[in-house]
Amino acid sequence: MTTKTFLTRLHVLITTSLLLGSTGAMTQNGTTTPNTEEVAVLTRYEVKEGQQKTFRSVLGKYIKQANAQTDNIMAEGYHEQENPSILWIIERWSSKAAFDKNRKLLSGNKLVQPAKTIYVKDLEPLTKAAWQRKPGKDDKPITIILFVDSKPGTETTFKTVYHTAMPQFRSEPGVINYQLSQLEEDNTQFVTYEKFRNDEAFQYHLKFPPIQPVIDYLNTSIKKQPFQTGLHRLIEFAPVKRK
Repeated sequence: MTTKTFLTRLHVLITTSLLLGSTGAMTQNGTTTPNTEEVAVLTRYEVKEGQQKTFRSVLGKYIKQANAQTDNIMAEGYHEQENPSILWIIERWSSKAAFDKNRKLLSGNKLVQPAKTIYVKDLEPLTKAAWQRKPGKDDKPITIILFVDSKPGTETTFKTVYHTAMPQFRSEPGVINYQLSQLEEDNTQFVTYEKFRNDEAFQYHLKFPPIQPVIDYLNTSIKKQPFQTGLHRLIEFAPVKRK
């Protein structure tokens, strides 16, 4: 099999892409004010057994190149802890045009079907500087993404609960970044991005008293239980930068 054919088949494996709306100007508390130009994208890949190493190499080169661009806010590559054949790219860019231009370096015109994109609004968004925080040299970071499908009429309650808890979550010593976003095409759907220095920090977070109202909501006010079915534990393979 030629390299060109192999990469074409790899790109056919793309199953999901989530295009998230981020935001821009810095405020005094380290969050940002709305800027509809910025975007973030989550892309999910299912990789056949035996192709994971090569696929990670391809994505790793893409992520390295993305991080070198001035228009890039963040770009990270992950595999799921429980299923290494599932890979993710999480990216943020200053504009949709910048994302499209860079993504051509990965996909070109070889995708058999277009990626599905879902725009979301970041709630209490982070600055670019915050997204650039790196784990320490002795850390073993883990990233959690949780997709939440709220019961209609309860989404305001969910946002209120998180609004109260977010400053406390972000101040935890084991938290690198924490972000909540709401899907624009369906305001009952949310996704969290939670990056911890290690698994111990994540376990501490689960027992952290301010999280209890969030857990109570997830146990009572989402469409499908248990809520853990929407939780993905991710291990970063690129760019793996340390302080």
